[in-house]
Amino acid sequence: MVATGRITDARIGVLMGGRSSERDISLKTGQAVHQALIRLGYDAVAIDVTDRLHRELENQKVAIAFLSLHGPGGEDGTIQGFLETMGIPYTGSGVRASAVGMHKAVTKTLLASYGVPVAAGTVVREGDRPALARILREAHLELPIVVKPVAQGSTIGVTVVRRAGQWKEALALAHRFDQEAMVESYIPGHEAAVSLVGTEAEGVKVLPAIEIVAPEGFYDFSAKYQKGKTQYLCPAPFPPKVLRQVSEMARRTYAVLGCEGAARVDFRITPRGRPYVLEINTVPGMTETSLLPMAAAQVGIGYDTLVERILQSALDRVPRSASGVRQESAG
Repeated sequence: MVATGRITDARIGVLMGGRSSERDISLKTGQAVHQALIRLGYDAVAIDVTDRLHRELENQKVAIAFLSLHGPGGEDGTIQGFLETMGIPYTGSGVRASAVGMHKAVTKTLLASYGVPVAAGTVVREGDRPALARILREAHLELPIVVKPVAQGSTIGVTVVRRAGQWKEALALAHRFDQEAMVESYIPGHEAAVSLVGTEAEGVKVLPAIEIVAPEGFYDFSAKYQKGKTQYLCPAPFPPKVLRQVSEMARRTYAVLGCEGAARVDFRITPRGRPYVLEINTVPGMTETSLLPMAAAQVGIGYDTLVERILQSALDRVPRSASGVRQESAG
């Protein structure tokens, strides 16, 4: 039988680290998640993902994977597909939702087809060196614009181009991290994020929106992860109509991609209160400064409870009879 108060007695491997540019943040997320699982009484081990992962999972007799990997290799469907070939259930979204969600251009195309407002833009492949004037004309853009890697997180490689002289350097920076660079309109106004927890089958809970007030109006890597640099207003002090819109748009984004476990949808909101979806994060950060646990706390969901709810998404992937992965409802 499963121990009282736990939803599984299977060994949980918390996968963290990896090789992406978000490795350090992933390690912090993974360590926090691992500590929460230990506090809750689960049999959990922390695993820094390397090319020996297959052997490590077998040696540690891991039956469930709790994904704490950010960026390429962890959030793009790669690790999800690997775990499926091993028959190990994992937390969060599946291969398709992860792959689509990581690729910002594909996400935007899909969302736009469902009527979800997204920023106008285009993609420039590595090796192409189009003149800025041509890009602005063909994509119906005007300065300022945002240039960023198509499949990268934590605002790595992102530049707000306000002058023509910044164009070449911005494009080169984005291409350092990805073969494709997204060029899109800069939306003035407010930055916001809406987190969600759960599955369509079990019910998705939309958490309170957070307004992000970053130094100089740009929520870059430093603003995200250096304590005290950015203000987080939760719940966000937007008009009720705007709050309803971002909550509904976040729910729709989550559903269209087929997300599970947890995700965070990032927005820009114009001074007139019109929201646009920027991207979705299918493995949101779980560090002490992360937005998902901050929003969850506003509705009485503590960190450990949040971790257990995300864990449930792995158990939902397997039948009760799966080898060694016994489970009970999280309630």
